[in-house]
Amino acid sequence: MARFRFRVSFKWHCGDTMKVLFTGSSSFTGYWFVRSLIERGHEVVATFQGQAHNYSGIRGARVEKLQKICQCAFGLVFGSEPFLDCIQANGPFDVLCHHAADVTNYKSSDFDPVAALKSNSHELTAVMGQLEEQGCFRLVLTGSVFEQNEGVGSDPNLAFSPYGLSKGLTSDLVRYYCGTRAWSMGKFVIPNPFGPFEEPRFTHFLVKNWAEGKAPEIRTPDYVRDNIHISLLAKSYAHFVDGLAKGTRFVHRAPSGYVESQGAFALRFAAAMRPRLGFSCDVELARQTDFAEPRMRINTEPAVAESLDWNEEAAWDALADYYQGILAAR
Repeated sequence: MARFRFRVSFKWHCGDTMKVLFTGSSSFTGYWFVRSLIERGHEVVATFQGQAHNYSGIRGARVEKLQKICQCAFGLVFGSEPFLDCIQANGPFDVLCHHAADVTNYKSSDFDPVAALKSNSHELTAVMGQLEEQGCFRLVLTGSVFEQNEGVGSDPNLAFSPYGLSKGLTSDLVRYYCGTRAWSMGKFVIPNPFGPFEEPRFTHFLVKNWAEGKAPEIRTPDYVRDNIHISLLAKSYAHFVDGLAKGTRFVHRAPSGYVESQGAFALRFAAAMRPRLGFSCDVELARQTDFAEPRMRINTEPAVAESLDWNEEAAWDALADYYQGILAAR
């Protein structure tokens, strides 16, 4: 497994600490959310569906790093007997952060939203009952700006895809049961995060082309999206979890980052990376003719408005450092 040069530091949060049960820990956002919760002084039990040896590549790198900073519990499918046993053995917990979701072939039009809903909420009432016995009545659910009835823009009431539909259905079901059992529920809606330890996606595509001396073509420059540094999003998430008080019933947070066209974001990213990576960082903006997705979907609450002790320039530095480590490893 390649070693990445990425500086990590943790500082203790002075407020009340909590014990957090966190699902979906191996994902890009899950890894960063767990880190940020620990950075604020909380104790986290991070759960994983697979066994430790099952994870490889970039996901394996994230899992390996989490094992060094928190308690990790492997082989736990949400709602299964081993999952319930984990609650019993490691509680009491103060909050359940349910970040896990069925993402198998999530980009496919054949994705089954009903099956995903069943997986995402398997034995939900049993999980809640087990936690209630320990005095836990708080749940934070992760949502997506691509769900139905989230974000603003063109066709804001429609899900982007069957996967987005499954996330919205999961939210409705979890909110229903939280309401009937007098739980405090927080919903944290994710836009388009980018940053270190992400699977190869848009920014990786740009850097890869620049390293090869190419000017990547941006084929969907007219889509307006909400791209956000993962380090900022993670700080916003931990701040949100901190603020979910008992008895608040339902709280919603939809943090926003760079709201602009994908073409403008590509140029922003190029301007940030050019002096840091030493590449020309040229891009070509194609004429977009295919609009299979809504032209615009964004969150509406700027994350930078929160008091999060976050530095934008440092975030760009960390991202450039991360990509330099990847390029060096090759």
